[in-house]
Amino acid sequence: MSKTAGKYAYGICDISGFRYKLKDMKKTWDGLLVGPDQWSPKHPQLDSHTHVADPEALLDPRPNTDFEVNEGKVTTNKDPIGSVITGNKLTASIGDVTITT
Repeated sequence: MSKTAGKYAYGICDISGFRYKLKDMKKTWDGLLVGPDQWSPKHPQLDSHTHVADPEALLDPRPNTDFEVNEGKVTTNKDPIGSVITGNKLTASIGDVTITT
């Protein structure tokens, strides 16, 4: 189809094949020349979205060398009932357990 200038120029719709005034025709997002009743904007789902990067690991990680973490110490405000704290160890008892088969 050749483009001509002037108010009497006509064009053929690429979708329906109908004849429209060339000044009224519109070009779609995919390059088709269509009449005003066939034109629709590009759907937002067809636009590409920016990729959100996943969090990355540390460049040069080191293990935790805190004294409390390595020794497994427990700090309490008061002794639980029936417990004995000796040094770094906690021993507790809350009654008897009987297993029968």
